[in-house]
Amino acid sequence: MKKIWLAGGCFWGVEAYFQQLKGVVDTTVGYGQGTLENPTYQQVCQGNTGHAEVCEIVYDESVLPLGTLLEHFFRIIDPTALNRQGNDYGTQYRSGIYYREEADQVKIMVFLTAQQKKYAAKIVVEVEPKRNFYLAEEEHQDYLRRNPSGYCHINLNLASEAEKK
Repeated sequence: MKKIWLAGGCFWGVEAYFQQLKGVVDTTVGYGQGTLENPTYQQVCQGNTGHAEVCEIVYDESVLPLGTLLEHFFRIIDPTALNRQGNDYGTQYRSGIYYREEADQVKIMVFLTAQQKKYAAKIVVEVEPKRNFYLAEEEHQDYLRRNPSGYCHINLNLASEAEKK
């Protein structure tokens, strides 16, 4: 199994979207790329920890190759929006792709170069090695499964029926 960490605004929707896809084995939400160890939601929302709301995705690359996973990611974000997605604003809502394997960085950069041709504005998705990832509080895990009418800036129906588990 492989892992990747994606930031795409509120982590509730990112997690709920990817949970629907064949090849996704597990998801966990948390805070990544910041300077404070084990931050709380309240601390991250203050905007001074450097953390983004991140979804850790464990996936089977033989079923869901990284390129396809990134295509899904780009269906649910505006890659040209800096520090915001949907109605959520702030550095914690920036978009990012965080990897641990150098080979993945190459694939990500090739993907982004191809995607940039589709946009007039510059793609501002952060691409970095994963520096850190701290689990979010339990109430944030699987939030939209437990609260189906909860807030979500993502159209969860974008995962086509053919791609759902």
